[in-house]
Amino acid sequence: MNKERRKRIAEAAELISQAKDILEEVRDEEQESYENLPEGLQNAERGEQMQENVDSLEEIIGYLEEADSLGDM
Repeated sequence: MNKERRKRIAEAAELISQAKDILEEVRDEEQESYENLPEGLQNAERGEQMQENVDSLEEIIGYLEEADSLGDM
């Protein structure tokens, strides 16, 4: 792989890392909001949706962690 392609991959890897950081912050904020809900609301539709959001963000973060290996090329 030539220098230009490696440079572009490094740029993409940095953007992926930045996106992962942002999503981790949002996940943590959503999790904290969920945990601060009264137990009755945690078990209600709103709380369940918040937990689904956290789970979805976890899944996406996992994919980004896998993609982060681009920087090793």
